[in-house]
Amino acid sequence: MSITLYGIKNCDTVRAARRWLEQHQIEHRFQDVRDEPLSTEQLQQWLAELGSDKLVNKRSTTWKQLSDSQRQALSDATAVALLLEHPTLMKRPLLDTGNERVLGFKADQYQNLFTHHTL
Repeated sequence: MSITLYGIKNCDTVRAARRWLEQHQIEHRFQDVRDEPLSTEQLQQWLAELGSDKLVNKRSTTWKQLSDSQRQALSDATAVALLLEHPTLMKRPLLDTGNERVLGFKADQYQNLFTHHTL
């Protein structure tokens, strides 16, 4: 099974997640969403599973730079176009184990995930 961590390489939280995975010898692939853009289909799947309220980081600088009309029109339907245009709007990191998606990074959450699940 393939594990992929999505984010941007200069994000402190993404760096912490990558470091944790490496220290625990969890084989994974890292995808910088600015260098390798996400597909429409991938974003649609994540939005169907997680919803725009969770996937879109409303505390980000990018969010604050959007127009009021863009922010007010946010829905699962409009989020795909926004995330394709502004990949840094995605809450980071997103860990995809193949079976589930985990947003953000907390060491104890990753520990629990990799201790109690067979991937």
